[in-house]
Amino acid sequence: MIYKIRIILDAEEDIFRDLEIESSNTLEEFHNSITQAFGFGGSEMASFYTCDEDWNQDEEIALFDMSENGSDVRLMNETVLDDVLTEQSPKMIYVYDFLSMWTFFVELADIVEKENGRSYPNVLFSFGELPDAPPEKKFESKPSIDFDDSFDSYDDLDFDENWN
Repeated sequence: MIYKIRIILDAEEDIFRDLEIESSNTLEEFHNSITQAFGFGGSEMASFYTCDEDWNQDEEIALFDMSENGSDVRLMNETVLDDVLTEQSPKMIYVYDFLSMWTFFVELADIVEKENGRSYPNVLFSFGELPDAPPEKKFESKPSIDFDDSFDSYDDLDFDENWN
């Protein structure tokens, strides 16, 4: 089967690519298709994340296992696309280059039969130009504890001056 997938850059302006790819391809092959479609070099770390309908991030599927002693992280080259992207769970998050944090929303749009004579993966549609730098993320943060920072002096806090 062929998956038709829209990959949208997390930005205020519309920047997306529509790709066709075989459902039996690995996530590593899908990652390579995304980097080519958006014009990335493809040499940076990346991960896919499963998510729910509201885009709440769940399990990581990494390009490489970067842990020291081998962890239980799923790897892209061992994970087939139709194992994680289905009609029941049609959304994923893709992050490319963890220093820049290019973040994309991935959504399964359609599942169709393979066409003879057509090569896959295939870019169906390209809209918008990738900016020179990734869009800034606006994180909302509310402190969970109200801190009383009105100390005039730390002398009354019973700290030993030479504690180490």
